[in-house]
Amino acid sequence: MSDAATVIPEAEQRAVGKFLRRMLPILVLMLLVNQMDRTNVGFVQNELRADVGVSATAYGLGAGLFFIGYALFEVPSNMLLERFGARVWLTRIMITWGAVIVAMCFIHNVWMFYGLRFLLGVAEAGFFPGVLLYFTQWLPDSSRGRASAIFLGGSATAYIVTGPITGALLELHGAGGVAGWRWMFALEGAFSILVGFIAGFFLVSRIQDAKWLTQEEKDALSEAVARDKEARDRAPSVSRMKLIFHPQVAVLTAVFFAMALTGYAITFWLPSLVEEIGGLSSFQIGLLSAIPWICAVIAMYTMAHFTDRAPDRRPYLAIALVLSATGTFLATLGSPWFGLAALTLAAVGGKCAATLFWPMAQSGLDLKIAAPGLALVNSIGNLGGFVSPTLFGYLKDTTGSTNGGLYTLSAASILAVLGVAFVRHTKRGERPGSAGKAAVTGEPVAGEAR
Repeated sequence: MSDAATVIPEAEQRAVGKFLRRMLPILVLMLLVNQMDRTNVGFVQNELRADVGVSATAYGLGAGLFFIGYALFEVPSNMLLERFGARVWLTRIMITWGAVIVAMCFIHNVWMFYGLRFLLGVAEAGFFPGVLLYFTQWLPDSSRGRASAIFLGGSATAYIVTGPITGALLELHGAGGVAGWRWMFALEGAFSILVGFIAGFFLVSRIQDAKWLTQEEKDALSEAVARDKEARDRAPSVSRMKLIFHPQVAVLTAVFFAMALTGYAITFWLPSLVEEIGGLSSFQIGLLSAIPWICAVIAMYTMAHFTDRAPDRRPYLAIALVLSATGTFLATLGSPWFGLAALTLAAVGGKCAATLFWPMAQSGLDLKIAAPGLALVNSIGNLGGFVSPTLFGYLKDTTGSTNGGLYTLSAASILAVLGVAFVRHTKRGERPGSAGKAAVTGEPVAGEAR
């Protein structure tokens, strides 16, 4: 029976509504702070060079080391979340990464920068997939899509507010004889710790422990979640090595890797490119750095509205990737103002591509490998977050310009367009291995090249 024909019990609907109203706001706030703390280093590149001696190469490597720590500890972190519960583990993750951010205000050499960026990845590891896992423990398949969409809105918002907030904190330069970048790390890290403690009072790990649900609502929600879990547990397991060499998984990973290259390059290098305009305060740089993301978020939701019912998302994804490639190429031409406009185009293409990629990837994989396959695509593809800033830093130090990095991103996006042509297309409502019946997709896996 299709989801449209499924009658959801009233008690289950009430329970889901209460979860969305009570739990999602704090989870969205946590994600917003998460995104701000992992990318705020992009606004202090010049300050780190002047005060600590961090070269462009060292900055790029340090920015990318975050993703190595994150990738290594993502799976163990999720296993510990299942053991200790979301309330303990998600708040532990946030308080720990806040402490690392505070420690970054004491950086005095490049090795401390490397070590703390790596530790930040270790501390944050498992947060994003951990929240998605939390949704599986609380929500049935039919309600997780809505929850995930609301949650991911926090990521989109973070890109817009990070610049102005970080820029404003950098204006504290000289207060108490302390550099503005040290104030920025100290205050943003302290806020993360505070939100982590607040989350500990709001989050509830188990349905039966929720005091704001009636017993009828607890039972109805528990039964719905248990049914979905039983269906997932019956799915056959597939080894990671087999998944790596699965043709569709390999193609999707390559496409997502190329998308991550562009996404994280813009994230970490946009503020320094804006600074080339000259004569701007830290707050003004932050405001201008938000412009590409404002345009990108508007375009992202507009694109999603017009493509939700499209029979084939691949042409739209190809167009978005071409926009990204065009923007990164044009950014090498003209004045810094023209470069900002070009990077806005690249950000629009990248965000729209991310919106289109995951639904396409979900529908294109066999049901028996969908969950582990998408996790593998997300895990390996996100290593573009290490490669991209590292490559940018090296090319800037060796050539004196970021143009080489922008050319590389443009080429990667064009290659991703070619990869899209090899992604399997299925009719809407069907999945390979679903025997022609509408498939239950489970929770959407959203990439972190956001």
